[in-house]
Amino acid sequence: MKKDVKFWQGNAAIAEGALAAGCSFFGGYPITPSSEIAEVMAGELPKRNGRFIQMEDEIGGIAAAIGASLTGKKSMTATSGPGFSLKQENLGLAYMAEIPLVVVDVMRGGPSTGLPTSISQQDVMQARWGTHGDHATIAYAPSSVQECYEIAIKAFNMSERFRQPVLIMSDEVLGHMRERVALDEGKKPELVDRKKPTADPEEFRPYKPDPEDNLPPMASYGDGYRWHVTGLTHNEWGFPTSCPEEIEKKTRRLMDKVNAHRDEIVEYETENADDAEILVVSYGSVARTALSAVRMARQKGIKAGSFRMVTLWPFPDKEIEKIVEKAKTVLVPELNYGQMVLEVERAVHGKARVVPYNLVNGELFKPDEILEKIEEVA
Repeated sequence: MKKDVKFWQGNAAIAEGALAAGCSFFGGYPITPSSEIAEVMAGELPKRNGRFIQMEDEIGGIAAAIGASLTGKKSMTATSGPGFSLKQENLGLAYMAEIPLVVVDVMRGGPSTGLPTSISQQDVMQARWGTHGDHATIAYAPSSVQECYEIAIKAFNMSERFRQPVLIMSDEVLGHMRERVALDEGKKPELVDRKKPTADPEEFRPYKPDPEDNLPPMASYGDGYRWHVTGLTHNEWGFPTSCPEEIEKKTRRLMDKVNAHRDEIVEYETENADDAEILVVSYGSVARTALSAVRMARQKGIKAGSFRMVTLWPFPDKEIEKIVEKAKTVLVPELNYGQMVLEVERAVHGKARVVPYNLVNGELFKPDEILEKIEEVA
């Protein structure tokens, strides 16, 4: 198939992927290094009968996106670390009320204002545990501009399918990098739309799950269905409940609706991992550097391999546990003080030595630096 080749920035590729996925509403607030996503959406959405709104702050941005989703629109907001922190309360509301939404976090250094123009991977645990309470999380970490486009489409599909927020954990380097993006000319991506109710409005229970997928159909405001939306734990009618059985049923379903399909969601890539004595586990922009270092190590006769996490959550623990059988050492380079390395340790179950390698100076690893670390632990 003939390719339509673009030369896009990572942030622009996420915006273009969102548009291709059918996103028709963006609510946000400018913040470095994610602002280009808002700029593209501001320019393109009005041309497509969509809506862009810049709110007074990051809290308002996600609130507006949640409201738009309730009317049946595919909605997105984008931010960076400080804004991601501000969005957590409303993110929890979207998990509890089961409202589809895509949230992009182009990570930068922290805490607080931190490093507005420098790269970091310090939000990956906030992605899983930032909002309080039990719920399943779906979060992707692209590592190329091509993948920024493709994952944006996938994030919308997963959000619509599972009726919950889906996170894209990008970073400053990836967001501002420009690369070739090849699209299939004339081919539209396969899209998923939220399941609509078929019951009569008088019989409609907004949170009554269908047995086949444990998910309730979602009515839109204006469809003629009565739907009470609350952040309180609620029953199938959507009204707050203090019944222990109903509370447990709701909480379990928030976890189980994703966990039951965990193997379909988890994505990863490997290279030279089958016989690797040293396995390098990485994600995001760091994965590019790590792969280069692994290839350099192989040229030196060191049996190194690469495992790249595409999904951060659900965490690919079973896949890491299986592939680490032959490895003696697992090296985990991260642009933080050691966050995902603890999940890797949990997955390895003591079958190999796990070595963290952390960089927190606002710079990206160089291939030579990771190669040197591989040689050190070999």
